[in-house]
Amino acid sequence: METNRLEAFSDGVFAIAITLLVLEIKVPPPGTALGAELLQLWPSYLAYVVSFLVIGAIWINHHAMFKHIVCVDGMLLLLNVLHLMLIAFLPFPTAVLAEAFHRGMDESVAAAFYGGILTVIGIFVNAMWRYAARGYRLLDTHLTVKKIRQIERQFLVGPIVYAIATAIALVLPWLAVLLFILLNLFYLWSRWGNKTAPSPIDPQ
Repeated sequence: METNRLEAFSDGVFAIAITLLVLEIKVPPPGTALGAELLQLWPSYLAYVVSFLVIGAIWINHHAMFKHIVCVDGMLLLLNVLHLMLIAFLPFPTAVLAEAFHRGMDESVAAAFYGGILTVIGIFVNAMWRYAARGYRLLDTHLTVKKIRQIERQFLVGPIVYAIATAIALVLPWLAVLLFILLNLFYLWSRWGNKTAPSPIDPQ
């Protein structure tokens, strides 16, 4: 089948997931000092920004990947559904991360949990691309073998770097969060400057 329905369904899941992120930021209770309470919500703001960048980068590169994939079969549909399952799940580790930094406890576990989810997302993106590219199974035949291999190597960056950041999170959670931000900013900038450069999760 053609990719239209898969892309439309995927866009819907991305839109819902990225919207749910803001629902994790709770309005301060009445009767409190509003200014101070709003400032104390900074971990929620930070987690929101990180996950918004992550989901945005994944969506951009999911779209770019399906410019090369011209048709889908049952296996690719399944891989994409599993990939979207993790995207839809991302607001939960985002909330866990924010809450851990709010309480000042278990930041390492929360950051490692968050990074682990991103790593698995990257693995599924690689699985989708490798399945589609194997023997030009579902790809545009105008793509050269060299280009396919180049994209394949670029896609590997995501899960590898996220796995490293996840390990770092167990010791230095702040550094891991910084890596999550910088990695996605870098690949978003790369996508802006070079329309053929995929992001880390598809990774991005």
